[in-house]
Amino acid sequence: MSKLVLIVDDDPVVLNSLKQGLQRYRETFSAVTADGGKKGLKQLRVKPVSLVVTDLKMPDMDGFDLLGRVMESYPDIPVIIMTGYDTPEMKRLAKQGGAVGYIAKPFLVEELARKIITVLRKESEGGTLHGVSSGIFLQLIEMEERTCTIRLKETRRGQKGALFFKDGELLDARFGNLHGVEAAYEIFSWDEVSISIQNGCPGNNRKIEEDLQAVLLEAMRRKDELSGESPMSASEEAGTDAEAEPDFSGEEAARWGAEPDLRNRIEFELGGRAGLQEIYGDEKWDGYVAAFDELARALGAGKLKVAFVDKEEQHCKVLLPHVPTTVIEVTPRCSRDRLIEILGRRSSRT
Repeated sequence: MSKLVLIVDDDPVVLNSLKQGLQRYRETFSAVTADGGKKGLKQLRVKPVSLVVTDLKMPDMDGFDLLGRVMESYPDIPVIIMTGYDTPEMKRLAKQGGAVGYIAKPFLVEELARKIITVLRKESEGGTLHGVSSGIFLQLIEMEERTCTIRLKETRRGQKGALFFKDGELLDARFGNLHGVEAAYEIFSWDEVSISIQNGCPGNNRKIEEDLQAVLLEAMRRKDELSGESPMSASEEAGTDAEAEPDFSGEEAARWGAEPDLRNRIEFELGGRAGLQEIYGDEKWDGYVAAFDELARALGAGKLKVAFVDKEEQHCKVLLPHVPTTVIEVTPRCSRDRLIEILGRRSSRT
């Protein structure tokens, strides 16, 4: 899925040149421009920007000021600095200000594109899940005391948000211009999302004092009120879902793991860049997958379809839920999003 990159510079010739030059990378990201820092902030308020690239020397608001505003209001959005002043001191100041990248003018468009793609890929360095509830694995994040930034995209309307965890505690949330617990309530009300995990959490400023369970429960209560559902009926429905046992056997197992042409089907749809290594059943993953599924049912998200796991090993794993869990090992060259889309679509048909 193409990401949106905001390019900020006060020189219209530079902006036009960069926008035209970056068109060839539109399958990975698309570029939108702003001629100055103040206009850049306006773009951030209304568009789902994934990365900012900004010049330093601008008359209305310089790049360092814009960087500070982004770090304060949109801490999950990384910033790359462009400048004609290529000195060690300038690099140090950019890094201290929170910039994740630095490029000295003049540069080739291809060089900037490589930096942009590298930063965008790091957004999901800790793993990606598609078609799940926003609350599915947050309790696991809490239990494992993870420090990470979780980016979420709501499936139906395309809304985006971010959650910030430090040692397993929810520090902050952002949804549009909302911050703190109100943003968390909105995010936790989404039924189905795609989730990317980035290792590390920018800043230590805690804006959410409530614990995770309390925030999840309040979000569900508010959602029930908006839908006109009484607290009693919501509780009864949640109880019914919680008592249901995950169906990971029988016909479903035959459709998922025992299908003899699964490898051929995947390689056919992905083409020559499939990057498949092995497909096998492994019961060691059963408890992990079952925990996700039970939590999803309890939160009203339905059954888990497919999960992607990146443990920073040579091969990543895609999990299909049945007993034993079907494990698909892929190399980094595999189109992960495309593979998950294919498997999720096949699950919806079965």
